[in-house]
Amino acid sequence: MKLIVGLGNPGKQYEQTRHNIGFMVIERIAEKLNIQLDQAKFKGLFGTGFFEGEKVLLLKPLTYMNLSGESIRAIMDFYQIDPEDILVIYDDLDLPAGKIRLRQRGSAGGHNGIKSTISHLGTQEFNRIRVGINRPTNGMAITDYVLGRFAREEQDPIQEAVERSADACIEWTKKPFLQVMNTYNQ
Repeated sequence: MKLIVGLGNPGKQYEQTRHNIGFMVIERIAEKLNIQLDQAKFKGLFGTGFFEGEKVLLLKPLTYMNLSGESIRAIMDFYQIDPEDILVIYDDLDLPAGKIRLRQRGSAGGHNGIKSTISHLGTQEFNRIRVGINRPTNGMAITDYVLGRFAREEQDPIQEAVERSADACIEWTKKPFLQVMNTYNQ
Protein backbone atom coordinates (compact mmCIF):
# COMPACT_ATOMS: atom_id res chain seq x y z
CA MET A 1 0.00 0.00 0.00
CA LYS A 2 1.27 3.45 -0.96
CA LEU A 3 0.10 6.79 0.46
CA ILE A 4 0.61 9.83 -1.79
CA VAL A 5 -0.06 13.18 -0.13
CA GLY A 6 -0.26 16.57 -1.81
CA LEU A 7 0.06 19.60 0.46
CA GLY A 8 -2.08 22.67 0.01
CA ASN A 9 -4.84 24.77 1.54
CA PRO A 10 -8.57 24.05 1.22
CA GLY A 11 -11.01 26.50 -0.29
CA LYS A 12 -11.74 28.16 -3.63
CA GLN A 13 -9.55 31.18 -2.84
CA TYR A 14 -6.44 28.94 -2.74
CA GLU A 15 -7.10 26.90 -5.89
CA GLN A 16 -4.32 27.15 -8.47
CA THR A 17 -2.03 29.08 -6.11
CA ARG A 18 1.68 28.34 -5.72
CA HIS A 19 1.20 26.84 -2.24
CA ASN A 20 -1.35 24.37 -3.66
CA ILE A 21 0.92 22.65 -6.17
CA GLY A 22 0.66 19.45 -4.08
CA PHE A 23 -3.12 19.45 -4.49
CA MET A 24 -2.70 19.98 -8.24
CA VAL A 25 -0.44 16.92 -8.50
CA ILE A 26 -2.85 14.75 -6.46
CA GLU A 27 -5.72 15.78 -8.74
CA ARG A 28 -3.65 14.84 -11.80
CA ILE A 29 -2.75 11.42 -10.33
CA ALA A 30 -6.44 10.86 -9.52
CA GLU A 31 -7.31 11.57 -13.18
CA LYS A 32 -4.59 9.26 -14.49
CA LEU A 33 -5.45 6.36 -12.16
CA ASN A 34 -9.22 6.98 -12.19
CA ILE A 35 -9.34 7.41 -8.40
CA GLN A 36 -12.21 9.44 -6.98
CA LEU A 37 -11.19 11.93 -4.26
CA ASP A 38 -14.58 11.65 -2.63
CA GLN A 39 -14.01 10.56 0.96
CA ALA A 40 -13.86 13.21 3.68
CA LYS A 41 -12.03 11.55 6.55
CA PHE A 42 -8.77 11.84 8.48
CA LYS A 43 -9.02 15.66 8.36
CA GLY A 44 -8.64 15.45 4.59
CA LEU A 45 -10.12 14.52 1.25
CA PHE A 46 -8.93 11.18 -0.01
CA GLY A 47 -9.55 8.36 -2.41
CA THR A 48 -8.36 4.79 -2.85
CA GLY A 49 -7.66 2.70 -5.89
CA PHE A 50 -5.41 0.05 -7.33
CA PHE A 51 -2.66 0.36 -9.91
CA GLU A 52 -0.96 -2.78 -11.21
CA GLY A 53 -1.94 -4.68 -8.07
CA GLU A 54 -0.75 -2.00 -5.61
CA LYS A 55 -3.30 -0.26 -3.37
CA VAL A 56 -2.88 3.49 -3.71
CA LEU A 57 -4.26 6.10 -1.27
CA LEU A 58 -4.36 9.73 -2.41
CA LEU A 59 -4.73 12.42 0.27
CA LYS A 60 -5.29 16.17 0.27
CA PRO A 61 -5.11 17.34 3.91
CA LEU A 62 -7.83 19.89 4.66
CA THR A 63 -6.17 21.17 7.84
CA TYR A 64 -4.47 24.11 6.11
CA MET A 65 -0.77 23.87 5.35
CA ASN A 66 0.60 24.43 8.86
CA LEU A 67 -1.28 21.43 10.31
CA SER A 68 -0.86 18.96 7.41
CA GLY A 69 0.88 16.41 9.63
CA GLU A 70 -2.33 15.85 11.63
CA SER A 71 -4.13 14.51 8.57
CA ILE A 72 -1.17 12.41 7.42
CA ARG A 73 -0.72 10.87 10.88
CA ALA A 74 -4.44 10.03 11.13
CA ILE A 75 -4.53 8.10 7.83
CA MET A 76 -1.16 6.43 8.58
CA ASP A 77 -2.44 5.15 11.91
CA PHE A 78 -5.73 3.90 10.45
CA TYR A 79 -4.11 1.99 7.58
CA GLN A 80 -0.91 1.13 9.52
CA ILE A 81 1.33 2.71 6.88
CA ASP A 82 5.07 2.99 7.47
CA PRO A 83 6.89 6.25 6.63
CA GLU A 84 8.78 4.55 3.76
CA ASP A 85 5.41 3.96 2.04
CA ILE A 86 4.54 7.66 2.03
CA LEU A 87 5.29 10.26 -0.65
CA VAL A 88 4.58 13.95 0.07
CA ILE A 89 4.40 16.57 -2.71
CA TYR A 90 4.83 20.26 -1.93
CA ASP A 91 5.98 23.64 -3.25
CA ASP A 92 9.59 24.82 -2.93
CA LEU A 93 10.72 28.45 -3.13
CA ASP A 94 14.35 27.45 -3.67
CA LEU A 95 13.79 25.67 -7.00
CA PRO A 96 13.05 27.40 -10.31
CA ALA A 97 9.39 27.32 -11.37
CA GLY A 98 8.67 23.95 -12.92
CA LYS A 99 11.76 22.11 -11.63
CA ILE A 100 11.11 19.03 -9.51
CA ARG A 101 13.42 17.36 -7.01
CA LEU A 102 12.82 13.98 -5.38
CA ARG A 103 14.33 13.17 -1.99
CA GLN A 104 14.04 10.37 0.56
CA ARG A 105 14.70 12.47 3.64
CA GLY A 106 15.62 15.93 4.80
CA SER A 107 14.74 18.89 6.94
CA ALA A 108 11.66 21.06 6.48
CA GLY A 109 13.73 23.79 4.84
CA GLY A 110 11.37 26.40 6.31
CA HIS A 111 8.23 24.80 4.82
CA ASN A 112 5.51 24.78 7.49
CA GLY A 113 3.60 21.85 5.96
CA ILE A 114 6.75 19.73 6.07
CA LYS A 115 7.55 20.93 9.61
CA SER A 116 4.13 19.68 10.69
CA THR A 117 4.61 16.39 8.80
CA ILE A 118 8.01 15.76 10.40
CA SER A 119 6.59 16.60 13.82
CA HIS A 120 3.62 14.21 13.48
CA LEU A 121 5.58 11.39 11.85
CA GLY A 122 8.45 11.74 14.31
CA THR A 123 10.97 11.40 11.47
CA GLN A 124 12.47 13.23 8.50
CA GLU A 125 12.76 9.89 6.68
CA PHE A 126 9.92 9.93 4.19
CA ASN A 127 9.80 10.31 0.40
CA ARG A 128 9.02 13.68 -1.08
CA ILE A 129 8.74 15.60 -4.30
CA ARG A 130 9.58 19.29 -4.13
CA VAL A 131 8.05 21.32 -6.96
CA GLY A 132 9.80 24.60 -7.72
CA ILE A 133 7.82 27.82 -7.60
CA ASN A 134 10.72 30.36 -7.51
CA ARG A 135 11.11 33.15 -4.99
CA PRO A 136 9.56 36.57 -5.40
CA THR A 137 11.97 39.01 -7.02
CA ASN A 138 10.01 42.22 -6.58
CA GLY A 139 10.15 42.48 -2.78
CA MET A 140 6.75 40.81 -2.35
CA ALA A 141 6.20 39.16 1.03
CA ILE A 142 6.69 35.37 0.93
CA THR A 143 3.18 34.74 2.28
CA ASP A 144 1.57 36.87 -0.43
CA TYR A 145 3.75 35.21 -3.06
CA VAL A 146 3.00 31.58 -2.16
CA LEU A 147 -0.71 32.33 -1.83
CA GLY A 148 -0.70 34.06 -5.22
CA ARG A 149 -1.44 32.55 -8.60
CA PHE A 150 1.20 31.62 -11.17
CA ALA A 151 2.30 34.28 -13.64
CA ARG A 152 1.51 33.67 -17.30
CA GLU A 153 5.13 32.74 -18.09
CA GLU A 154 5.10 30.15 -15.28
CA GLN A 155 1.98 28.32 -16.52
CA ASP A 156 3.67 25.94 -18.99
CA PRO A 157 6.62 24.97 -16.76
CA ILE A 158 4.23 24.39 -13.84
CA GLN A 159 1.92 22.19 -15.92
CA GLU A 160 4.95 20.16 -17.03
CA ALA A 161 6.07 19.85 -13.39
CA VAL A 162 2.61 18.67 -12.33
CA GLU A 163 2.65 16.05 -15.10
CA ARG A 164 6.21 14.85 -14.31
CA SER A 165 5.44 14.73 -10.58
CA ALA A 166 2.29 12.69 -11.20
CA ASP A 167 4.23 10.31 -13.45
CA ALA A 168 6.96 9.93 -10.80
CA CYS A 169 4.35 9.10 -8.15
CA ILE A 170 2.74 6.49 -10.36
CA GLU A 171 6.13 4.98 -11.21
CA TRP A 172 6.88 4.74 -7.45
CA THR A 173 3.91 2.38 -7.03
CA LYS A 174 5.88 -0.26 -8.96
CA LYS A 175 9.57 0.66 -8.47
CA PRO A 176 11.78 1.52 -5.48
CA PHE A 177 11.84 5.27 -4.76
CA LEU A 178 15.62 5.40 -5.32
CA GLN A 179 15.12 4.24 -8.93
CA VAL A 180 12.39 6.82 -9.45
CA MET A 181 14.70 9.49 -7.98
CA ASN A 182 17.46 8.53 -10.40
CA THR A 183 15.09 8.88 -13.35
CA TYR A 184 13.30 12.11 -12.38
CA ASN A 185 16.17 14.07 -10.80
CA GLN A 186 17.99 14.17 -14.17
